[in-house]
Amino acid sequence: MSLDVSPALLEQAERGEVDEADFVDCVRTSLPYAWEMISSLVAQLKVDGGEFADNQTPPPNEQARGQLLRALASDAIRGALQRHFGVRLAFQNCHRVAVFPLDPAVDERLARFTSVRGQLLNQSPELRDC
Repeated sequence: MSLDVSPALLEQAERGEVDEADFVDCVRTSLPYAWEMISSLVAQLKVDGGEFADNQTPPPNEQARGQLLRALASDAIRGALQRHFGVRLAFQNCHRVAVFPLDPAVDERLARFTSVRGQLLNQSPELRDC
C-alpha cells in the first residue's frame, strides 16, 4: 500500500523539506480507513477522557488492514499522525490501534499496553493470519 503522492508534493520532496501539513493531507487521502480509525479514536479520547482509547474490531477487508499497517509501520507516517493529532499511537496485532494523550500521567499505562506481556495477552487464534 503506497501513498498517492501528488506531483506537487513529490516536487517539494525533491527540492528539500516537505510541509508536514501537505504530507498529512497526503496520508489522509491515501489511507482513508486508517485516517478515520485514528480520527475516531482521538475524538473518543477527547469525549470520554481516560488513559487511552482503542479499537478492537478487525478491519472489514485486507485493503483496510493494509492501510493500518502502512500508517503505523512507517515511522514518518506514524510520527506525522502523532504530531497532527497531538497523541501517542500504539499498535498491536493487525487492528488494535490505541491513542494515548501526551500526558506523562499515562506513561505507565502506555508502557503496559506496549509491553511484551500486553502483546501476549492480546493474542487469539482468530488473529493468527491477520
